[in-house]
Amino acid sequence: MPELPEVETTLKGIKPYISGQKIIRLIVRQESLRWPVTPQMSSIVQQQTVIEVSRRAKYLIIQLSHGSILVHLGMSGSLRITETSIEWRKHDHIELQLANGATLRYHDPRRFGCWLWSAETHRQLQHLGPEPLTPDFDGDRLWQLAKNKKVGVKPFIMDNKVVVGVGNIYASEALFRSGIRPDRAAGRVSQKRYKVLAGHIKEVLAAAIEQGGTTLRDFVNSHGEPGYFQQTLAVYGRAGQECTCCNTVLKELRLGQRSSVFCPRCQR
Repeated sequence: MPELPEVETTLKGIKPYISGQKIIRLIVRQESLRWPVTPQMSSIVQQQTVIEVSRRAKYLIIQLSHGSILVHLGMSGSLRITETSIEWRKHDHIELQLANGATLRYHDPRRFGCWLWSAETHRQLQHLGPEPLTPDFDGDRLWQLAKNKKVGVKPFIMDNKVVVGVGNIYASEALFRSGIRPDRAAGRVSQKRYKVLAGHIKEVLAAAIEQGGTTLRDFVNSHGEPGYFQQTLAVYGRAGQECTCCNTVLKELRLGQRSSVFCPRCQR
């Protein structure tokens, strides 16, 4: 599913086209997403102006003159800039038409994303941890929150209350670079190692954003192009292959119903 780098890539792609523009029309062809599209949203947003477009965790926030639209790409969603004359594809569900002629179209085969309206703060954004690429997130925070926790360090850093946006792919890669097994109890990782891990989380996410995210199956950016970070993946999706550092065969285990690939020699 699109993770933080993919959402950030999408943000950068759509922002220049929709910021400052008046909404001419919002067309909703499919209301049944993860949460039903807010009733009457089409009439609410019509003629409002897009003040700002931002990201919080894996959510996109389209701030309007009065209230905002919260967008999540779900498991397979994508946003692309197109024209109203372009024929709708199967699984194109929502279209935002703007005064400058640009059209923002939402595509989601699995329909696990969301388009929600709120006049105030969206409840989905409450109780979220800090953004990983800000000074608010560091190894000391991880160490403090991990004390006495028996849960594996990988699901721990994937908890949005701890830090937002560290999904399965990037958690796996950061743990590999840090030499930490994904199933090591979070409370048994030292403060020193958490500082190393926090640094690698920042590095992995920043590199993924620079390369346009990771395309494993569904993700494309706002122009329909794939991301290229998957070409540098060291462990994710490589179970049974040799470690890029020591040639040991990579192993796979299940943590919280998710696959976790690691090197039994490099990660302890």
